[in-house]
Amino acid sequence: MRQTQTAEPEPPTVVDEAGLLADLRALIQSARQHVATVANATQTLLYWHMGWRLLKEILQDGRAAYGKRILATVSRELALEFGRGFNYAAVNRMIQFFQSFPDEAIVSTLSAQLSWSHFIELLPIKDPLARDFYAEMCRIEHWDVRTLRQKIGGMLFQRTALSRNTKAVISSEIANLRDGRMTPDTVFRDPYFLDFLGLKSAYSERDLESAILREIESFLLEMGAGFSFVARQKRMSVGKDDFHLDLLFYHRHLRRLVAIELKLESFQPAHVGQMEFYLRWLDKHERAPGEESPIGLILCAAADTEQVELFQLDAKSIRVSEYLTELPPMVLLQTRLHQAIEHAREQVARRQTTRERQP
Repeated sequence: MRQTQTAEPEPPTVVDEAGLLADLRALIQSARQHVATVANATQTLLYWHMGWRLLKEILQDGRAAYGKRILATVSRELALEFGRGFNYAAVNRMIQFFQSFPDEAIVSTLSAQLSWSHFIELLPIKDPLARDFYAEMCRIEHWDVRTLRQKIGGMLFQRTALSRNTKAVISSEIANLRDGRMTPDTVFRDPYFLDFLGLKSAYSERDLESAILREIESFLLEMGAGFSFVARQKRMSVGKDDFHLDLLFYHRHLRRLVAIELKLESFQPAHVGQMEFYLRWLDKHERAPGEESPIGLILCAAADTEQVELFQLDAKSIRVSEYLTELPPMVLLQTRLHQAIEHAREQVARRQTTRERQP
């Protein structure tokens, strides 16, 4: 009788404990993040619906005085049962929240990324366009509450909107943000305020460029998230000749190189040809596969709007901006501050004249 041989059991598979632990941690963290996101969105939408209900039922139709008394009673009962997060001040904020953001679809989208603390920072903003601008930028750039507060305090909206001619243009850009489209017009803040660089009214291109390089991180934050510094005085060789671009950046949202030229004078037609030459060279020698074509930014002491329109710089992917080195008070932000720029030029000329007269 032939004896049947029993197959030996296979050795157990070695478990990658470190890899398993890393995967489990990732699952836990992902689940926690999901729970936090859902909880935040649920809380925000709850406050929105409460604000809508309170405004509709007790504060409209000429019942303001009566409604306030009811509101005080309701909020007192809610606070006793659910905590001070539902006291009189809190429920009033919920009403203000609904009034400031009446579109539930927009609130639903924002609440996926903005916390209730973000909305509390946005509510005091009276201008609806400014409020929408900060909300959308906060959503796209993933600002924390502190960063949002800094952007509002630094009047980023006023800086961005200063050169826009109509509310329709600003509204269109906010619509682009909501659709997830980051455009060059949104990225390039016009005009750039470079007061944080420590420049005085009298400045030169060398002073400006040196100051930008000393405070490069501040400059990038001012221009918008996504900028990366590439080179200063970027050399471009054509035959036996070398040319130098003042500054070169890369913007990851736009996926393109950004060439920057600094000019102390007002915008001149010759600047266009110079920038087009730089852009053609960068497109041929520096543009990587998958990137968009390079874009140029010319910083001038005072941009001549008529000249800019005449040369249709937008169509040629060239941006012309003013740079102002003294942050004006709020009331002066409503003007283009051409007088301030001209005054700076006069100071430069006056100082040059004084030097020439000195023995």
